[in-house]
Amino acid sequence: MALTITDECINCDVCEPVCPNGAISLGDEIYAIDPALCTECVGHYDEPQCRALCPVACIVPDPQHRESGDQLLAKFHRLQQAGSGGRDAA
Repeated sequence: MALTITDECINCDVCEPVCPNGAISLGDEIYAIDPALCTECVGHYDEPQCRALCPVACIVPDPQHRESGDQLLAKFHRLQQAGSGGRDAA
């Protein structure tokens, strides 16, 4: 499933630059994750980089966007084909 950022976010700016899909951006008050672009780093890394680096553990699975590993991998491939594969395309 895609990830989401909770209101515990302290706007530390760590997550946005490590997202290989460009799914994270600064929202009105805190950072936000675009579920259409979030693959939980499937296709890029073994674990979501934003979660690995978040100092306050405010990045959690988004229950409104449930996806299996196969679905996340398919999304990764679609993003690559569309040229929206982000900064670290494999």
